[in-house]
Amino acid sequence: MSVRLGVAMDPIATIKPYKDTTLAMLLEAERRGWEIQYMELADLSLRDGEAFAHMRALHVRDDNYRWFELGDGRRRPLADLDLVLMRKDPPVDSEYLYATYILEIAERAGVLVANRPAGLRDAQEKLYTAHFPQCCTPTLVDMRAEPIRAFIHEHGRAVLKPLHGMGGESVFVVDDGDPNTTVIIETLSQRGQRYVMAQRYLPEISAGDKRILVIDGEPVPYALARIPASGETRGNIAAGGRGEGVALSERDRWIVEQVAPALRERGLYFAGLDVIGDALTEINVTSPTCVRELDALYGLNIAGQLFDVLARELEGRG
Repeated sequence: MSVRLGVAMDPIATIKPYKDTTLAMLLEAERRGWEIQYMELADLSLRDGEAFAHMRALHVRDDNYRWFELGDGRRRPLADLDLVLMRKDPPVDSEYLYATYILEIAERAGVLVANRPAGLRDAQEKLYTAHFPQCCTPTLVDMRAEPIRAFIHEHGRAVLKPLHGMGGESVFVVDDGDPNTTVIIETLSQRGQRYVMAQRYLPEISAGDKRILVIDGEPVPYALARIPASGETRGNIAAGGRGEGVALSERDRWIVEQVAPALRERGLYFAGLDVIGDALTEINVTSPTCVRELDALYGLNIAGQLFDVLARELEGRG
């Protein structure tokens, strides 16, 4: 099946090709002979109710030094495409949200967008866990200092983080009585102007923060456990953690079963669940990663699994 694929992503020249999940997807598209058109958010536009983009033909190769070639660009209707991958990294700021509205216009014109724009807006990656409290550790979201202090006191140790971060950015572990508590809360909340998430500290982080990839509601059978570096409390690879492959536990599979129907309902074809110990901590839907690591460890083709799903969806549309 020949597919006209568009990808909306961060600048491709700035990615780390050896670990980039979007590149893994594009390499799979290249193997399948699909046409690939490259876009950044600034390339998207609307005119008289129709979605357009300044597109450039893209070819990719699995080469850490010369991984892409771009052709000349031209403005085209997004409706010229069959499929658009929305792979822009967080933060989910106002421009990101505006881009989802443009992509929704393309969706109305018949383009398959993965993940679905409305689903990306609905599933804020940290807050969306609140839909599944049976899977989670005790969690508070608040702007005010006193409830956050009370939460830390109740649990003795808590993790504080902003709602908009990624890669372990601005994540703090705070003990009850820590003299830095006030300034940490002031910094994260911007003195009571922004929401802060507080979660009970999970000592199981020493065994890794597992990233479980879910394709159309079905889990990849292995997760990447991101182990914190010595002296660190964050397992994120971007924060210096190292990745180890692990088979999914029964609890992991149960968590996926709890979340999967909602992912399918919202058109979230590709998601990454973060699990520490027995607790779901985040649901990543904007640009989940760890595909290249798991592919290398287990001889998988996760992008191929995803594209099989999307190709069936396109075929079903006729």
